[in-house]
Amino acid sequence: MTTTCRKTKPAFVACLLVGLCLSASLLTAAQDSGIIAPGANVERLADGFKFTEGPASDAAGNVYFTDQPNDRILKWSTDGKLSTFLEPCGRSNGLCFDSQGQLWACADNKNELWRIAPDGRTTVVVKDFGGKLLNGPNDLWIRPDGGIYFSDPLYKRPYWNRGPSEQDVQAVYYLSPDPQRLVRVAEDLKQPNGVIGTPDGKTLYVADIGAKKTYAYAIQPDGSLSGKRLFCELGSDGMTIDQRGNVYLTGKGVIVFDPSGRQIEQIDVPEGWTANVCFGGADQQTLFITASRGLYSLRMQVRGAGSQ
Repeated sequence: MTTTCRKTKPAFVACLLVGLCLSASLLTAAQDSGIIAPGANVERLADGFKFTEGPASDAAGNVYFTDQPNDRILKWSTDGKLSTFLEPCGRSNGLCFDSQGQLWACADNKNELWRIAPDGRTTVVVKDFGGKLLNGPNDLWIRPDGGIYFSDPLYKRPYWNRGPSEQDVQAVYYLSPDPQRLVRVAEDLKQPNGVIGTPDGKTLYVADIGAKKTYAYAIQPDGSLSGKRLFCELGSDGMTIDQRGNVYLTGKGVIVFDPSGRQIEQIDVPEGWTANVCFGGADQQTLFITASRGLYSLRMQVRGAGSQ
């Protein structure tokens, strides 16, 4: 049976006006997330790289990032100067600073986790798990007490001199601060990539880029994870978080979700792929974006939370 809805002309006009007003209201809300500084636009700071990744900010707000195919870590200073911090750098990918000012790096060349001193001296902290090579540490986050979470997906690299994968899963690992004990804490993911935690150290977000989903976990005192829940139906390469708890995912630009998992912003970047993001600058109120061949920035109304 087909039912035809008939309205008088005044009623129809009234309904149309209400619909238009509602649509305009929703559009305004979508455009005004309250996180981007008024009038700010994405700005290209530097280009000519092969593939930028892993941005992290030191305590002063200087941003370090990798040009992975060129095997170097670069530094964008708070006064807008670009310099090379470390070359070669073990094909570093994800980076994160600890509370002592040491830079931790997912050194992809030999599938290791490095600690890099301010003067560039490197220490290999993790080189295997269970006596077997890792797939390739990709991204990491350091919780307030110094414990480290890192993802270990498998992306076959042309520069590897190794056989097939030695690990039976693509997992997330936890390195305890004292003593340094390495354990698997999530092994039911397809291809974990970006990781970020809340500044209170209670929640860890893990992007399963292979499954196109991001999950949230409750962090336990011993480093284990519990209460896995779906955060959003989108995977991500890199991630960051702001002081309000909004989570920033990457891929086709930067996509921002509030703590409930509702999308509140889409930041377009003029590159084919956006790999990673972090907050930096002297006031931690600039979003730095590593995207393919360039380094970009966007002035924000919110501050970042932590090194990444």
